[in-house]
Amino acid sequence: MTSFGFGRELVDRAEGAYIYTRDGRRILDFTGGVGVLHHGHNHPRILAARQRFAASRRMEVHKTYFSPYLAALSHNLAAVLPGDLNMSFLPNSGAEAVEGAVKLAYKYHQGKRNTILHADISFHGKLLGSGSLTGGSQNHFAFPGIPGVHRYPYGDLAGLQAAVDAARRAGGGCDVYAILIEPFSASTMRECSEEFLRGLRKLCTDEDIVLIFDEIYTGWGKTGSLFYFMRYPDLVPDVLTTSKAFGGGKASISAYIAREPIFRRAYDSPTDALLQSTSSTYYGFGEEAATAIEAINIAIEDDFPARARRIGELLSPALQRMRKQHPEIIADVQGSGALWGLSLQPQASWFDLAVKLAPGGFAKDPQFGVKLATCAVIDTLYREHDVFAYYTLNGRNPLVVGPPLVATDDDVDYFLDALEATLAVGMPRLLTRFVQGKVSSLW
Repeated sequence: MTSFGFGRELVDRAEGAYIYTRDGRRILDFTGGVGVLHHGHNHPRILAARQRFAASRRMEVHKTYFSPYLAALSHNLAAVLPGDLNMSFLPNSGAEAVEGAVKLAYKYHQGKRNTILHADISFHGKLLGSGSLTGGSQNHFAFPGIPGVHRYPYGDLAGLQAAVDAARRAGGGCDVYAILIEPFSASTMRECSEEFLRGLRKLCTDEDIVLIFDEIYTGWGKTGSLFYFMRYPDLVPDVLTTSKAFGGGKASISAYIAREPIFRRAYDSPTDALLQSTSSTYYGFGEEAATAIEAINIAIEDDFPARARRIGELLSPALQRMRKQHPEIIADVQGSGALWGLSLQPQASWFDLAVKLAPGGFAKDPQFGVKLATCAVIDTLYREHDVFAYYTLNGRNPLVVGPPLVATDDDVDYFLDALEATLAVGMPRLLTRFVQGKVSSLW
Protein backbone atom coordinates (compact mmCIF):
# COMPACT_ATOMS: atom_id res chain seq x y z
CA MET A 1 0.00 0.00 0.00
CA THR A 2 2.95 2.36 0.53
CA SER A 3 3.49 2.17 -3.23
CA PHE A 4 0.49 4.42 -3.73
CA GLY A 5 0.57 8.19 -3.47
CA PHE A 6 -2.16 8.15 -0.85
CA GLY A 7 0.17 6.28 1.48
CA ARG A 8 2.40 9.35 1.71
CA GLU A 9 0.06 12.32 1.23
CA LEU A 10 -1.65 14.51 3.81
CA VAL A 11 -5.35 15.32 3.53
CA ASP A 12 -6.40 18.92 4.13
CA ARG A 13 -10.15 18.32 4.28
CA ALA A 14 -12.92 16.07 2.97
CA GLU A 15 -16.49 16.78 1.97
CA GLY A 16 -19.16 14.64 0.33
CA ALA A 17 -17.55 12.29 -2.19
CA TYR A 18 -14.27 14.24 -2.33
CA ILE A 19 -10.93 14.40 -0.54
CA TYR A 20 -8.77 17.54 -0.80
CA THR A 21 -5.04 17.04 -0.26
CA ARG A 22 -2.61 19.64 1.03
CA ASP A 23 -0.89 19.82 -2.34
CA GLY A 24 -4.13 21.01 -3.97
CA ARG A 25 -5.55 17.81 -5.46
CA ARG A 26 -9.28 17.06 -5.48
CA ILE A 27 -9.74 13.28 -5.23
CA LEU A 28 -12.99 11.48 -6.00
CA ASP A 29 -13.35 8.95 -3.17
CA PHE A 30 -14.99 5.85 -4.63
CA THR A 31 -14.13 3.62 -1.68
CA GLY A 32 -17.19 4.66 0.30
CA GLY A 33 -14.93 4.54 3.36
CA VAL A 34 -15.02 0.73 3.19
CA GLY A 35 -18.71 0.86 4.09
CA VAL A 36 -18.52 3.74 6.56
CA LEU A 37 -19.26 6.72 4.34
CA HIS A 38 -22.76 6.18 2.93
CA HIS A 39 -23.36 9.79 4.03
CA GLY A 40 -20.08 10.96 2.48
CA HIS A 41 -17.39 12.88 4.29
CA ASN A 42 -18.59 15.39 6.90
CA HIS A 43 -22.28 15.41 6.07
CA PRO A 44 -23.62 18.82 7.23
CA ARG A 45 -26.54 17.33 9.17
CA ILE A 46 -24.24 14.89 10.97
CA LEU A 47 -21.88 17.72 11.91
CA ALA A 48 -24.79 19.86 13.10
CA ALA A 49 -26.15 17.06 15.31
CA ARG A 50 -22.78 16.63 16.99
CA GLN A 51 -22.36 20.37 17.40
CA ARG A 52 -25.79 20.66 19.04
CA PHE A 53 -24.89 17.92 21.47
CA ALA A 54 -21.61 19.62 22.38
CA ALA A 55 -23.15 23.09 22.65
CA SER A 56 -25.79 21.79 25.06
CA ARG A 57 -23.05 20.31 27.29
CA ARG A 58 -24.91 17.02 27.51
CA MET A 59 -23.65 14.37 29.92
CA GLU A 60 -21.93 11.33 28.45
CA VAL A 61 -20.67 9.01 31.14
CA HIS A 62 -22.93 8.03 34.03
CA LYS A 63 -24.93 4.89 33.26
CA THR A 64 -27.06 5.32 36.38
CA TYR A 65 -28.96 8.18 34.72
CA PHE A 66 -31.58 7.54 32.06
CA SER A 67 -30.20 8.29 28.58
CA PRO A 68 -32.78 9.79 26.21
CA TYR A 69 -30.32 9.31 23.34
CA LEU A 70 -29.89 5.59 23.93
CA ALA A 71 -33.65 5.19 24.34
CA ALA A 72 -34.46 7.16 21.19
CA LEU A 73 -31.88 5.33 19.10
CA SER A 74 -33.16 1.94 20.27
CA HIS A 75 -36.73 3.05 19.53
CA ASN A 76 -35.82 4.21 16.04
CA LEU A 77 -33.99 0.98 15.23
CA ALA A 78 -37.10 -0.97 16.19
CA ALA A 79 -39.24 1.38 14.08
CA VAL A 80 -37.31 0.88 10.83
CA LEU A 81 -36.61 -2.87 11.15
CA PRO A 82 -39.17 -5.58 10.36
CA GLY A 83 -40.91 -7.98 12.70
CA ASP A 84 -40.02 -7.99 16.36
CA LEU A 85 -36.39 -6.96 15.91
CA ASN A 86 -36.70 -4.43 18.71
CA MET A 87 -34.14 -5.19 21.46
CA SER A 88 -30.86 -3.36 20.86
CA PHE A 89 -27.40 -3.46 22.37
CA LEU A 90 -25.04 -0.66 21.31
CA PRO A 91 -21.28 -1.29 21.58
CA ASN A 92 -18.53 0.40 19.57
CA SER A 93 -17.39 -1.82 16.71
CA GLY A 94 -18.76 -4.40 14.32
CA ALA A 95 -16.66 -7.16 15.84
CA GLU A 96 -18.14 -6.39 19.27
CA ALA A 97 -21.65 -6.53 17.82
CA VAL A 98 -20.93 -9.95 16.32
CA GLU A 99 -19.50 -11.26 19.58
CA GLY A 100 -22.49 -9.90 21.49
CA ALA A 101 -24.87 -11.61 19.07
CA VAL A 102 -23.03 -14.93 19.40
CA LYS A 103 -22.97 -14.61 23.17
CA LEU A 104 -26.72 -13.96 23.15
CA ALA A 105 -27.32 -17.08 21.03
CA TYR A 106 -25.24 -19.24 23.34
CA LYS A 107 -27.07 -17.91 26.41
CA TYR A 108 -30.44 -18.41 24.69
CA HIS A 109 -29.71 -22.15 24.75
CA GLN A 110 -28.41 -21.93 28.34
CA GLY A 111 -25.08 -23.41 27.30
CA LYS A 112 -26.70 -26.73 26.34
CA ARG A 113 -25.62 -26.53 22.68
CA ASN A 114 -21.98 -26.38 21.64
CA THR A 115 -21.76 -25.76 17.87
CA ILE A 116 -21.83 -22.54 15.84
CA LEU A 117 -21.73 -22.49 12.03
CA HIS A 118 -20.32 -19.79 9.74
CA ALA A 119 -19.86 -19.63 5.98
CA ASP A 120 -16.60 -20.55 4.30
CA ILE A 121 -16.43 -17.06 2.78
CA SER A 122 -17.09 -14.58 5.54
CA PHE A 123 -15.66 -11.66 7.43
CA HIS A 124 -16.95 -10.95 10.93
CA GLY A 125 -14.02 -9.22 12.62
CA LYS A 126 -10.55 -9.85 14.01
CA LEU A 127 -11.09 -10.32 17.73
CA LEU A 128 -10.42 -13.81 19.06
CA GLY A 129 -14.10 -14.72 18.89
CA SER A 130 -15.15 -12.94 15.71
CA GLY A 131 -11.84 -13.87 14.09
CA SER A 132 -12.52 -17.56 14.67
CA LEU A 133 -15.83 -17.07 12.83
CA THR A 134 -14.18 -15.46 9.81
CA GLY A 135 -13.56 -17.62 6.75
CA GLY A 136 -11.34 -16.90 3.79
CA SER A 137 -7.67 -16.08 3.46
CA GLN A 138 -7.20 -13.63 6.33
CA ASN A 139 -6.73 -16.23 9.05
CA HIS A 140 -3.33 -17.62 8.07
CA PHE A 141 -2.22 -17.61 11.72
CA ALA A 142 -4.00 -19.88 14.19
CA PHE A 143 -5.07 -17.66 17.06
CA PRO A 144 -7.19 -19.36 19.72
CA GLY A 145 -10.92 -19.00 19.19
CA ILE A 146 -14.24 -20.00 20.62
CA PRO A 147 -14.91 -23.77 20.64
CA GLY A 148 -17.35 -25.63 18.44
CA VAL A 149 -16.84 -23.54 15.28
CA HIS A 150 -17.58 -25.26 11.96
CA ARG A 151 -17.97 -24.05 8.37
CA TYR A 152 -20.60 -24.56 5.71
CA PRO A 153 -20.48 -23.62 2.00
CA TYR A 154 -21.80 -20.11 1.36
CA GLY A 155 -25.22 -20.08 -0.26
CA ASP A 156 -25.46 -23.89 -0.37
CA LEU A 157 -28.56 -25.06 1.50
CA ALA A 158 -27.75 -28.76 1.12
CA GLY A 159 -24.24 -28.16 2.43
CA LEU A 160 -25.62 -26.19 5.35
CA GLN A 161 -28.10 -28.95 6.20
CA ALA A 162 -25.24 -31.45 6.11
CA ALA A 163 -23.26 -29.30 8.56
CA VAL A 164 -26.25 -29.14 10.92
CA ASP A 165 -26.76 -32.91 10.66
CA ALA A 166 -23.06 -33.55 11.32
CA ALA A 167 -23.40 -31.72 14.63
CA ARG A 168 -26.28 -33.81 15.93
CA ARG A 169 -25.99 -35.56 19.27
CA ALA A 170 -26.19 -39.31 19.73
CA GLY A 171 -29.95 -39.12 20.28
CA GLY A 172 -30.48 -36.99 17.17
CA GLY A 173 -30.96 -33.67 18.93
CA CYS A 174 -29.56 -30.50 17.35
CA ASP A 175 -26.32 -29.20 18.86
CA VAL A 176 -26.10 -25.96 16.82
CA TYR A 177 -26.86 -22.83 18.83
CA ALA A 178 -26.28 -20.25 16.06
CA ILE A 179 -25.76 -19.87 12.32
CA LEU A 180 -23.94 -16.74 11.16
CA ILE A 181 -24.24 -15.41 7.60
CA GLU A 182 -23.62 -12.27 5.54
CA PRO A 183 -26.63 -12.18 3.16
CA PHE A 184 -24.38 -10.13 0.85
CA SER A 185 -20.66 -10.81 1.21
CA ALA A 186 -18.97 -7.42 0.80
CA SER A 187 -15.52 -9.00 0.71
CA THR A 188 -16.32 -11.26 -2.26
CA MET A 189 -19.39 -9.54 -3.79
CA ARG A 190 -21.36 -12.78 -3.66
CA GLU A 191 -24.96 -12.71 -2.50
CA CYS A 192 -27.30 -15.31 -1.08
CA SER A 193 -30.33 -16.19 -3.15
CA GLU A 194 -33.84 -15.72 -1.82
CA GLU A 195 -34.28 -19.49 -1.94
CA PHE A 196 -31.23 -20.00 0.27
CA LEU A 197 -32.18 -17.32 2.79
CA ARG A 198 -35.74 -18.56 3.16
CA GLY A 199 -34.51 -22.14 3.45
CA LEU A 200 -32.02 -21.03 6.07
CA ARG A 201 -34.75 -19.26 8.01
CA LYS A 202 -36.96 -22.38 7.94
CA LEU A 203 -34.08 -24.62 9.02
CA CYS A 204 -33.28 -22.36 11.98
CA THR A 205 -36.94 -22.17 12.99
CA ASP A 206 -37.39 -25.95 12.76
CA GLU A 207 -34.22 -26.68 14.75
CA ASP A 208 -34.53 -23.72 17.17
CA ILE A 209 -31.19 -22.31 15.99
CA VAL A 210 -30.51 -18.60 16.47
CA LEU A 211 -30.10 -17.04 13.01
CA ILE A 212 -27.67 -14.08 12.89
CA PHE A 213 -27.46 -11.82 9.83
CA ASP A 214 -24.26 -9.79 9.65
CA GLU A 215 -24.99 -6.59 7.70
CA ILE A 216 -22.25 -4.46 9.23
CA TYR A 217 -21.06 -3.36 5.78
CA THR A 218 -24.26 -3.60 3.72
CA GLY A 219 -26.75 -1.95 6.07
CA TRP A 220 -28.39 1.46 5.61
CA GLY A 221 -29.12 1.25 1.91
CA LYS A 222 -25.83 0.26 0.30
CA THR A 223 -27.15 -2.62 -1.82
CA GLY A 224 -30.48 -1.05 -2.78
CA SER A 225 -32.63 -1.97 0.22
CA LEU A 226 -32.33 -0.62 3.76
CA PHE A 227 -30.69 -3.93 4.69
CA TYR A 228 -30.01 -6.57 2.08
CA PHE A 229 -32.37 -9.12 3.66
CA MET A 230 -35.24 -6.62 3.67
CA ARG A 231 -35.74 -6.98 -0.07
CA TYR A 232 -37.50 -10.25 0.75
CA PRO A 233 -40.83 -9.72 2.57
CA ASP A 234 -41.36 -11.46 5.92
CA LEU A 235 -37.76 -12.70 6.07
CA VAL A 236 -36.52 -11.79 9.56
CA PRO A 237 -33.38 -13.05 11.34
CA ASP A 238 -33.25 -13.62 15.07
CA VAL A 239 -30.38 -11.16 15.42
CA LEU A 240 -29.04 -8.45 13.10
CA THR A 241 -25.64 -6.77 13.43
CA THR A 242 -24.81 -3.33 12.05
CA SER A 243 -21.99 -0.78 12.29
CA LYS A 244 -19.91 1.26 9.79
CA ALA A 245 -22.43 3.70 8.17
CA PHE A 246 -24.58 3.42 11.30
CA GLY A 247 -22.33 6.14 12.76
CA GLY A 248 -22.79 8.55 9.86
CA GLY A 249 -19.08 8.59 9.06
CA LYS A 250 -18.26 10.32 12.37
CA ALA A 251 -19.20 8.03 15.28
CA SER A 252 -17.71 4.71 16.32
CA ILE A 253 -20.88 2.82 17.17
CA SER A 254 -22.43 -0.54 16.37
CA ALA A 255 -25.49 -2.53 17.34
CA TYR A 256 -26.95 -5.93 17.48
CA ILE A 257 -30.73 -5.96 17.37
CA ALA A 258 -32.52 -9.11 18.52
CA ARG A 259 -36.04 -10.41 18.29
CA GLU A 260 -37.67 -9.79 21.64
CA PRO A 261 -38.39 -13.46 22.54
CA ILE A 262 -34.74 -14.37 21.87
CA PHE A 263 -33.39 -11.50 23.96
CA ARG A 264 -35.79 -12.00 26.86
CA ARG A 265 -35.15 -15.73 27.13
CA ALA A 266 -31.42 -15.03 27.33
CA TYR A 267 -31.19 -11.98 29.59
CA ASP A 268 -34.59 -10.98 31.02
CA SER A 269 -34.00 -11.80 34.68
CA PRO A 270 -32.27 -10.02 37.57
CA THR A 271 -29.63 -12.74 37.60
CA ASP A 272 -28.78 -12.54 33.89
CA ALA A 273 -29.46 -8.90 33.03
CA LEU A 274 -25.83 -7.80 33.29
CA LEU A 275 -24.23 -10.80 31.56
CA GLN A 276 -24.29 -8.74 28.35
CA SER A 277 -23.38 -5.74 30.41
CA THR A 278 -24.82 -2.32 29.70
CA SER A 279 -22.19 -0.89 32.03
CA SER A 280 -19.32 -1.19 29.56
CA THR A 281 -17.57 2.16 29.45
CA TYR A 282 -18.67 3.47 26.06
CA TYR A 283 -21.92 1.56 25.59
CA GLY A 284 -24.52 3.91 24.06
CA PHE A 285 -22.22 6.92 24.54
CA GLY A 286 -24.38 10.03 24.23
CA GLU A 287 -22.78 11.87 21.32
CA GLU A 288 -22.35 8.63 19.39
CA ALA A 289 -26.01 7.73 19.90
CA ALA A 290 -27.13 11.23 18.88
CA THR A 291 -25.00 10.91 15.73
CA ALA A 292 -26.50 7.53 14.86
CA ILE A 293 -30.03 8.91 15.34
CA GLU A 294 -29.31 11.59 12.75
CA ALA A 295 -27.58 9.08 10.45
CA ILE A 296 -30.74 6.95 10.41
CA ASN A 297 -32.92 10.04 9.85
CA ILE A 298 -30.87 10.97 6.78
CA ALA A 299 -30.86 7.41 5.40
CA ILE A 300 -34.66 7.28 5.64
CA GLU A 301 -35.53 10.85 4.62
CA ASP A 302 -33.09 10.95 1.70
CA ASP A 303 -34.05 7.39 0.68
CA PHE A 304 -30.58 5.89 0.62
CA PRO A 305 -31.85 2.61 -0.87
CA ALA A 306 -33.22 4.53 -3.89
CA ARG A 307 -29.93 6.41 -4.19
CA ALA A 308 -28.06 3.10 -4.24
CA ARG A 309 -30.40 1.68 -6.87
CA ARG A 310 -29.83 4.77 -9.05
CA ILE A 311 -26.06 4.39 -8.74
CA GLY A 312 -26.44 0.71 -9.62
CA GLU A 313 -28.43 1.61 -12.73
CA LEU A 314 -25.42 3.61 -13.92
CA LEU A 315 -22.68 1.22 -12.79
CA SER A 316 -24.05 -2.17 -13.75
CA PRO A 317 -24.43 -1.82 -17.54
CA ALA A 318 -21.19 0.15 -17.87
CA LEU A 319 -19.13 -2.35 -15.87
CA GLN A 320 -20.64 -5.29 -17.74
CA ARG A 321 -19.82 -3.55 -21.04
CA MET A 322 -16.21 -3.05 -19.94
CA ARG A 323 -15.99 -6.72 -19.04
CA LYS A 324 -17.00 -7.65 -22.58
CA GLN A 325 -14.55 -5.13 -24.05
CA HIS A 326 -11.65 -6.27 -21.85
CA PRO A 327 -12.15 -9.98 -21.14
CA GLU A 328 -8.39 -10.37 -20.82
CA ILE A 329 -8.42 -7.98 -17.82
CA ILE A 330 -11.84 -8.36 -16.18
CA ALA A 331 -12.70 -11.93 -15.21
CA ASP A 332 -15.99 -11.15 -13.49
CA VAL A 333 -18.34 -8.37 -12.36
CA GLN A 334 -20.68 -8.83 -9.41
CA GLY A 335 -22.60 -6.50 -7.14
CA SER A 336 -25.82 -4.83 -6.14
CA GLY A 337 -26.92 -1.23 -5.70
CA ALA A 338 -23.88 0.93 -4.95
CA LEU A 339 -21.52 -1.95 -4.15
CA TRP A 340 -19.75 -3.72 -7.02
CA GLY A 341 -16.59 -5.73 -7.47
CA LEU A 342 -14.39 -6.32 -10.51
CA SER A 343 -12.29 -9.48 -10.41
CA LEU A 344 -9.20 -8.62 -12.42
CA GLN A 345 -6.60 -10.95 -13.89
CA PRO A 346 -3.05 -10.55 -15.22
CA GLN A 347 -2.47 -11.96 -18.68
CA ALA A 348 1.08 -10.97 -19.64
CA SER A 349 3.25 -13.98 -20.55
CA TRP A 350 6.12 -12.71 -18.42
CA PHE A 351 3.95 -12.44 -15.36
CA ASP A 352 4.70 -15.95 -14.09
CA LEU A 353 8.36 -14.97 -13.89
CA ALA A 354 7.47 -11.86 -11.89
CA VAL A 355 5.55 -14.00 -9.41
CA LYS A 356 8.50 -16.39 -9.03
CA LEU A 357 10.83 -13.47 -8.35
CA ALA A 358 8.46 -11.83 -5.86
CA PRO A 359 10.12 -11.09 -2.50
CA GLY A 360 9.33 -12.72 0.83
CA GLY A 361 6.07 -14.55 1.17
CA PHE A 362 4.47 -12.88 -1.88
CA ALA A 363 5.53 -15.70 -4.19
CA LYS A 364 3.62 -18.16 -2.00
CA ASP A 365 0.42 -16.13 -2.21
CA PRO A 366 -1.84 -17.72 -4.86
CA GLN A 367 -3.59 -14.37 -5.25
CA PHE A 368 -0.40 -12.37 -5.73
CA GLY A 369 -0.97 -11.98 -9.46
CA VAL A 370 -4.54 -10.77 -9.01
CA LYS A 371 -3.49 -8.37 -6.26
CA LEU A 372 -0.68 -6.91 -8.37
CA ALA A 373 -2.97 -6.46 -11.38
CA THR A 374 -5.60 -4.77 -9.22
CA CYS A 375 -2.98 -2.54 -7.59
CA ALA A 376 -1.81 -1.45 -11.05
CA VAL A 377 -5.34 -0.29 -11.88
CA ILE A 378 -5.76 1.46 -8.51
CA ASP A 379 -2.42 3.22 -8.99
CA THR A 380 -3.31 4.58 -12.43
CA LEU A 381 -6.78 5.70 -11.30
CA TYR A 382 -5.20 7.65 -8.47
CA ARG A 383 -2.14 9.10 -10.20
CA GLU A 384 -3.69 10.00 -13.54
CA HIS A 385 -7.39 10.49 -12.85
CA ASP A 386 -7.64 11.60 -9.18
CA VAL A 387 -9.86 8.66 -8.29
CA PHE A 388 -9.42 6.76 -5.02
CA ALA A 389 -10.32 3.03 -5.10
CA TYR A 390 -9.35 -0.10 -3.18
CA TYR A 391 -9.59 -3.88 -3.28
CA THR A 392 -10.83 -6.37 -0.69
CA LEU A 393 -8.51 -8.75 1.14
CA ASN A 394 -10.73 -11.84 0.94
CA GLY A 395 -11.81 -14.14 -1.84
CA ARG A 396 -10.61 -13.13 -5.31
CA ASN A 397 -9.61 -9.68 -4.07
CA PRO A 398 -12.00 -7.74 -6.31
CA LEU A 399 -11.50 -4.08 -7.12
CA VAL A 400 -14.31 -2.44 -5.18
CA VAL A 401 -16.63 0.10 -6.77
CA GLY A 402 -18.55 1.34 -3.74
CA PRO A 403 -19.18 5.09 -3.85
CA PRO A 404 -20.84 6.98 -1.02
CA LEU A 405 -24.58 7.27 -1.46
CA VAL A 406 -24.29 11.05 -1.79
CA ALA A 407 -22.35 10.62 -5.05
CA THR A 408 -24.01 12.31 -8.03
CA ASP A 409 -24.61 10.97 -11.53
CA ASP A 410 -21.71 13.14 -12.70
CA ASP A 411 -19.43 11.57 -10.07
CA VAL A 412 -20.35 8.10 -11.27
CA ASP A 413 -19.87 9.06 -14.92
CA TYR A 414 -16.44 10.53 -14.14
CA PHE A 415 -15.37 7.34 -12.38
CA LEU A 416 -16.56 5.19 -15.27
CA ASP A 417 -14.70 7.37 -17.81
CA ALA A 418 -11.53 7.14 -15.68
CA LEU A 419 -11.82 3.37 -15.34
CA GLU A 420 -12.42 2.94 -19.07
CA ALA A 421 -9.38 5.08 -19.89
CA THR A 422 -7.29 3.08 -17.43
CA LEU A 423 -8.31 -0.29 -18.85
CA ALA A 424 -7.64 0.95 -22.39
CA VAL A 425 -3.95 1.26 -21.46
CA GLY A 426 -3.78 -2.53 -21.27
CA MET A 427 -2.65 -4.72 -18.41
CA PRO A 428 0.96 -5.23 -19.59
CA ARG A 429 1.61 -1.48 -19.61
CA LEU A 430 -0.30 -0.92 -16.37
CA LEU A 431 1.75 -3.61 -14.62
CA THR A 432 5.04 -2.37 -16.09
CA ARG A 433 4.39 1.22 -14.99
CA PHE A 434 3.29 0.16 -11.53
CA VAL A 435 6.30 -2.08 -10.94
CA GLN A 436 8.71 0.53 -12.34
CA GLY A 437 7.14 3.16 -10.11
CA LYS A 438 7.55 0.95 -7.06
CA VAL A 439 11.17 0.18 -7.86
CA SER A 440 12.01 3.83 -8.49
CA SER A 441 10.39 4.85 -5.21
CA LEU A 442 12.94 2.72 -3.37
CA TRP A 443 15.87 4.82 -4.66
